[in-house]
Amino acid sequence: MSDSATEYIVEYVDGPLAGTAERRYLVRGEYDQTVSAFAAIDGVESQFQYKAVDSREVQGTVHVRYSFDAPDSDPYESDPEDDPSR
Repeated sequence: MSDSATEYIVEYVDGPLAGTAERRYLVRGEYDQTVSAFAAIDGVESQFQYKAVDSREVQGTVHVRYSFDAPDSDPYESDPEDDPSR
């Protein structure tokens, strides 16, 4: 990792945010082992927890892959009874 790096790339590998990425700031030169993310699923905002799986450096930028931690996250599947098309 570059000594001057201040940011890293979060890659969500599964769960409700699978396939998305974002930038976060390194804290004391280290990436977070666990991250919280908020997203609206079916119009309901939920909090999701992800845990670091591994990391690699790509062209001087740290990329960290995170896996969904379902037990520590809000449920995100919609309730069929809440479906307005029913």
